[in-house]
Amino acid sequence: MSSKNKFDYYNSETKQIGGIKIIRKVSVKNGRGYKKVTKYRKGKKVSSVKKPIHNEHLNKIKEGVFIVGLFDDCKECGKTRKKR
Repeated sequence: MSSKNKFDYYNSETKQIGGIKIIRKVSVKNGRGYKKVTKYRKGKKVSSVKKPIHNEHLNKIKEGVFIVGLFDDCKECGKTRKKR
């Protein structure tokens, strides 16, 4: 393994918007990165989306640069859920 793959990073952000809690996570381990968005409503998980991070974004994370729109493609699919 080369030294460039030894980068580990983890960050988590929690937002509360009304009754919905949104958690956004970024984790990089051994040069592979994932981003995840999870939504909770009334304490129950409503949706969760996990996707890999592009290599360009990984390089920016290593440099400490803010990435605008990192989580834009982590939207839930068109399925609807019953709200009670």
